[in-house]
Amino acid sequence: MSKTKQPLDWGNLPFAYTKTDYRFQAFWEDGSWSEGKLITDSNITIHEGSTSLHYAQECFEGLKAQTAENGDVLLFRPEENAKRMQKSAERILMPSIPISLFMKGVCEVVNANYSWIPPHGYNASLYIRPLLIAHGDNLGLKSATKFEFRVLVSPVGAYFKSTKLEPIRLAVSEFHRVASQSTGMAKIGGNYAGGLLATKMAKEEGANEALYLDAKEHKYIEEAGSANILVLTKDKQLVTPDTDSILPSITRKSIMTLAKDKLNLTTKTRAIALMEEINSIQEMAACGTAAVLSPIDAVKMNNTWYTLPDSPKVGPIMSELRTMLVDLQLGKIQDDYNWIYKVDIT
Repeated sequence: MSKTKQPLDWGNLPFAYTKTDYRFQAFWEDGSWSEGKLITDSNITIHEGSTSLHYAQECFEGLKAQTAENGDVLLFRPEENAKRMQKSAERILMPSIPISLFMKGVCEVVNANYSWIPPHGYNASLYIRPLLIAHGDNLGLKSATKFEFRVLVSPVGAYFKSTKLEPIRLAVSEFHRVASQSTGMAKIGGNYAGGLLATKMAKEEGANEALYLDAKEHKYIEEAGSANILVLTKDKQLVTPDTDSILPSITRKSIMTLAKDKLNLTTKTRAIALMEEINSIQEMAACGTAAVLSPIDAVKMNNTWYTLPDSPKVGPIMSELRTMLVDLQLGKIQDDYNWIYKVDIT
């Protein structure tokens, strides 16, 4: 397990998979989890009858390890990812991963792949992908009897690539991500496969990403293809959609707390009727583990681009919130919430 950094161009990393040295693997069978171990093989051997292949019985998470200025390796609220993965697994009849096993897998694989963690100051991180998949010789529509928990990592750059912080653009999709009372609150692969075409079409329209509205009325903001949405109204209220069909973002929850406690903003969770409220929006942003907090300066709907007031610049509130969040994640400012987890590097 080398502690010498890999010879990578850390400042120009794509947001893409790069094979690292180790990954963590544990199996569930006969009602219990194995202890788990580090392995070097990046391939997964799976039976052709596995329900993960036929019925998308799998779920995953996403978090990052980042290097602080003093060299510490930091995670941001990892136990929240563990809890969300438990809920995702429960929704599609998979065994719950104990928080202790989740944390063991994440910390061991980060420590073992220390040489792949980007140094401080490159706007890059080690992306961590915990994955739970169903195994076995199944065929009928029922839950599997054997499951694999795996944690893989890859060094990545910014999700929305730019040499500096610049606003992104969204295009409202004619498709819907999921319906209410479905699987929207679970981080499962099936929710994302349906969005590939929507994202492709949005990019063809000149946007960075698709924006989904609700499936019932096609009126209220849900989320972007890869991130939650935040809206700052002209009367300085920070609003986020109130719906059971979007992923409960850990980043979004954290930003709302920071906005209320540190910026004294009024924060609300409510339905946001995009077309009716577009002229009352001052700033807007997409947020998530990958997106961090990416300001939005224009939205396309009904074949018309609606430009927000601060375009083409980044609005001051979203800029301040992003800086605060990133500084907190990198250990630059005081952590008043006990959100930062330091990984022991040995």
